[in-house]
Amino acid sequence: MQIGLVGLGKMGGNMRERLRNAGHTVVGYDTNPELSDVPSLADLVDRLDRPRAVWVMVPAGGPTQQVVDRLASLLKHDDIVVDGGNSRWTDDEKHAKELAARGIGFVDAGVSGGVWGLEHGYALMVGGDKEHVDRLEPIFDALKPEGPYGYVHAGKVGAGHFAKMVHNGIEYAMMQAYAEGWELLEKVDSVDNVREVFRSWQDGTVIRSWLLDLAVNALDEDEHLEKLRGYAEDSGEGRWTVEAAIDNAVPLPAITASLFARFASRQDDSPQMKMVAALRNQFGGHAVEAAKKA
Repeated sequence: MQIGLVGLGKMGGNMRERLRNAGHTVVGYDTNPELSDVPSLADLVDRLDRPRAVWVMVPAGGPTQQVVDRLASLLKHDDIVVDGGNSRWTDDEKHAKELAARGIGFVDAGVSGGVWGLEHGYALMVGGDKEHVDRLEPIFDALKPEGPYGYVHAGKVGAGHFAKMVHNGIEYAMMQAYAEGWELLEKVDSVDNVREVFRSWQDGTVIRSWLLDLAVNALDEDEHLEKLRGYAEDSGEGRWTVEAAIDNAVPLPAITASLFARFASRQDDSPQMKMVAALRNQFGGHAVEAAKKA
């Protein structure tokens, strides 16, 4: 299958490679000419046979809106736009309506997998009309992990990004729990091998997980996380999850507390946020800040 891919950063570039490895034809565009296959969005559209599909992997908000607006002027009836970035689900509804007025389909895809997706595949949560989703099934099958799981048509437009938002909210809470446990273990005198305690949890315990594996990776690289500053950004989806919980009167104490802990990290060099920062770097390649020298 042919597909255009806009945005060839850490995620988009690896997705292009995974799709090509599966035999699909990918025409990629990025504002960085060293990464791009074509010089412009117009050239990307011209290189694709109709009906076309263009997958957008750019930052949420203004950048996504700009790309969608440009594609709306370039694409034709029966073409499809996929937003695979971390857009707010309410933006999906707006984009779908704008594109539908021109006869262009829209699908939102929540994508999880970070820098590991090229090797292991991407978990995909998709929203949109069944006819549009079905047309893109070969692309979803190529991107998802091997096996029966890792891809779901979650519902109508917006459902994919809403599901990914909740996924990220859960991720916040899980990372916070590991971080708090790590700090407490580091604090007491009786435990003198915290890294190996974490490693011992990787098999046979009820808290084993990929995040725990990544925590051990981080501790192998920097046993006491002394090289990191205890500072962790929030991508926005944690905030949106808490806002949606308020709108729907759903109590989310763990997720809300984990979001507020991120805010606390910006005030002091938080030990817990060293672990959260290390985990975000391990699974997503997110930037970390070096510890301040004494």
